[in-house]
Amino acid sequence: MDAQGPTAGGGATRRRYLVVANQTLDRRELAEVIRERTAAAPSEFWVVVPATPVRELAPTYPPMPVMGGIPAMPAPPEESRRHAQEKLGAAVEQLTALGAAVGGEVGDPDPLRAVEDALSRRQFDEIIVSTLPEHLSRWLHQDLPHRLEHKFHLPVTHVAAEA
Repeated sequence: MDAQGPTAGGGATRRRYLVVANQTLDRRELAEVIRERTAAAPSEFWVVVPATPVRELAPTYPPMPVMGGIPAMPAPPEESRRHAQEKLGAAVEQLTALGAAVGGEVGDPDPLRAVEDALSRRQFDEIIVSTLPEHLSRWLHQDLPHRLEHKFHLPVTHVAAEA
């Protein structure tokens, strides 16, 4: 795949999707949406993984209170980028195994800016935003799907992972 992402072949018009996700990249719900899009028409996907600061990632269990403990220091930005790159690599591998044409990048920690950066270099037909369930999702608390639709005037599909 070249630096511009997946390429269309055979003259068929491909639908181009921008997928924005981090913690839910490996979830069944997102894979199902990508499988549906791929089955419906020739498709290509560009996955943007915002380099969310590690301290902001939602725990998979309720945090335990610690008495007299040393407060955790925020992880350096390099750790956030490394973590996002690992998630991206695994997602590209998983989605390619589903038969999807996939490329991607690690983006700005702010998902809105990460999308803006991707849209400045590529054109897409739709944005797919994958989030944690509403009670855990910072992106939903920031109303990200609606903000993306309003700012970029593209259809936005929200995929919420199950708890």
